[in-house]
Amino acid sequence: MHLFDHLTPEVRVALGGILGVLVVSSVLVFAVCKFRPQRDHSELVKRTRTWWIIAGLFGISLALPEWGFLCFLGFVSFLALKEYLSLIPTRRADRRVLFWAYLSIPLQFYWVHLSWYGMFIIFIPVYMFLLIPTRMVFTGRTEGFLCSAGVVHWGLMTTVFSLSHAAYLLVLKPVETGRAAPAWPSVEAALQPGPGLLIFLVVLTQLGDVAQFVWGKSLGRHKIAPNVSPGKTVEGFLGGVATTVVLAWLIGPRLTLMDAKWSLLAGLLIGVAGFLGDLSISAIKRDLGVKDSGSILPGHGGILDRADSLTYTAPLFFHFVYHLYF
Repeated sequence: MHLFDHLTPEVRVALGGILGVLVVSSVLVFAVCKFRPQRDHSELVKRTRTWWIIAGLFGISLALPEWGFLCFLGFVSFLALKEYLSLIPTRRADRRVLFWAYLSIPLQFYWVHLSWYGMFIIFIPVYMFLLIPTRMVFTGRTEGFLCSAGVVHWGLMTTVFSLSHAAYLLVLKPVETGRAAPAWPSVEAALQPGPGLLIFLVVLTQLGDVAQFVWGKSLGRHKIAPNVSPGKTVEGFLGGVATTVVLAWLIGPRLTLMDAKWSLLAGLLIGVAGFLGDLSISAIKRDLGVKDSGSILPGHGGILDRADSLTYTAPLFFHFVYHLYF
């Protein structure tokens, strides 16, 4: 049996499309390096190679049984939280508190595995929100208490709670009483809607980032948030959002249960939210005086540099489709 046989035809085509984009990008990078050798293209080459690794891990994880992808995304959440906590100083007294923060990651993804929506949606916003400061109280230190509790909880919400929404897309099952009628692209898709929604979210979020960069470099004149991210422009933002909306209109009805109208709205949501997520992480990095959140992804920076937009798009897109169909 082939590794990808259990996936729907639409998902296999989408993964093939990602592979095709990577091949074309690599050929273009090779051509640029060959015909413009006088310029330094090392960052571009590193970035392209890392995209191959990211896409490869994503595709293979998606082809595994459901628990395989949940473990993969849980590990990404762990790396993101570790990276976040390595950037922001925490009190020595809070080391045991951080243990509980890390322990929340497998628990949060276990709720996803159980499809236990009631626990999934309140575990970190309610139980961890109460547990973290309670555990800090018993360290006996009040100096920096509020700041430390806020740092840990913000990190959990961003790197674990937000990203776990992408994982929950995999286990969603539509109900007949949904607010919108599903427009299934195939019979198989009706039985397994999660992978298509997940690819739609991740691909549009990442392509939205790339499109904003390209439009900003090509036409950018007016800075949109100069104190937070000087390189971002109004033209880049508008071009990125427009590109994301068009791609959503093209991809959504062919890959997911959304028709053209809801795909357009989802594209608009992802385009705008992705930009805001990017700005949010940029504000943290500027506050800390660092360019990148890490170096684990050559050419990209850290996990948060790559998943910054996803921290906003994942929960908002999840609740968008959950409200409509589930």
